[in-house]
Amino acid sequence: MAATPTLPTTPPKPTWDPRKPEPPFPWLRPTIRIRLTLLYGGMFLIAGILLLSIIYLLAAQALHEGNGQSFQVSGSNINISSTTCPQLNSASYDEVPSVWKACNAAQRQHALDDLLSRSLLALLGLAVIAFAFGYAMAGRVLSPLGRITRTARAVAGSDLSRRIELDGPDDELKELADTFDDMLERLQRAFTAQQRFVGNASHELRTPLAINRTLLEVHLSDPNAPVELQQLGKTLLATNERSEQLVEGLLLLARSDNQIVERKPVDLAEVAAQAVDQVHAEAEAKGVVIRGDQKPAVVQGNGVLLERIALNLVQNAVRYNVPEDGWVEVTTEVQHGQAVLVVSNTGPVVPAYEIDNLFEPFRRLRTERTGSDKGVGLGLSIARSVARAHGGHISAQPREGGGLVMRVALPV
Repeated sequence: MAATPTLPTTPPKPTWDPRKPEPPFPWLRPTIRIRLTLLYGGMFLIAGILLLSIIYLLAAQALHEGNGQSFQVSGSNINISSTTCPQLNSASYDEVPSVWKACNAAQRQHALDDLLSRSLLALLGLAVIAFAFGYAMAGRVLSPLGRITRTARAVAGSDLSRRIELDGPDDELKELADTFDDMLERLQRAFTAQQRFVGNASHELRTPLAINRTLLEVHLSDPNAPVELQQLGKTLLATNERSEQLVEGLLLLARSDNQIVERKPVDLAEVAAQAVDQVHAEAEAKGVVIRGDQKPAVVQGNGVLLERIALNLVQNAVRYNVPEDGWVEVTTEVQHGQAVLVVSNTGPVVPAYEIDNLFEPFRRLRTERTGSDKGVGLGLSIARSVARAHGGHISAQPREGGGLVMRVALPV
């Protein structure tokens, strides 16, 4: 007789719960509130016990002094003399009770005054000790906050790999530190994914544009090509060049939004001079004079990105200028511990309420989208992102008579 085949049993359901298990007595959790309550309650109790003990000893001493009247009786006529109450030496027999009572009252008052002064001194001493001890203990309890703050500052300086990793009791501060570490982990993954995307996009977008440019240049190099096709090729080549500029600007904007990790000494005077040299031919063609004094101003940063700031500002100053007798002034210097690059130019009148829009991507004065041959509308956006990545800032002010004054301030 054949054996009956056994059917496979269903595997048991997992009983592990990924959520953090709740403690059996949550009200016994060593929270900050409980620890501070026990700490300061115990300090208050100890201070009270010490103060009561001191007052007790002082009161006992005061009572002993208050009842410490000494006298002696000599002779058959009951002569009374006292060292603590001299009035008894000359008092008659009938005056002894009243004098004795007055002496006791004076002695008790003196003892009470002495008790009050000593108690106040003891209270003052205990208050100083309590404040010092409380300050030290509060610093010890709140020391994890300092660790969290230092880590946050390190993260703000572009070091996303830092973690708090706070150890100790499972209280509110440890919960805050663990939450902060989880947030940093997610931020690091997001920035890593962004950098990877920028690298992939750089390759995927540049390659077809480069191929298109090559094909158009080869076609335009053919002398037998019809005039219409040559004109169309030039138009497409200009459009392709504009797309390349747009891609380069977007990639540079994405990169410059992050902090600069590797920094080297860079002189803003050299950066500004190179930018002026690159724009010199375009300025001569437009009849714009470039002037200014570039003084040494060394900062720690990325030379390529800083050159991009100067180039964008000088190019905008030349392109958005007056048709005749225009000028651009480029200066660099160190002011109040900051390296400053200032680019001023003549040009159309810019309303103050339009200044903020100039730094937005794809925006120009009085136009929402780009539509001219002066650029792709990313120059000032890139300049602002690069300045922020270097820990500085860029500002613009309308110039009297037209034009702008662009000021870039970077920490030395």
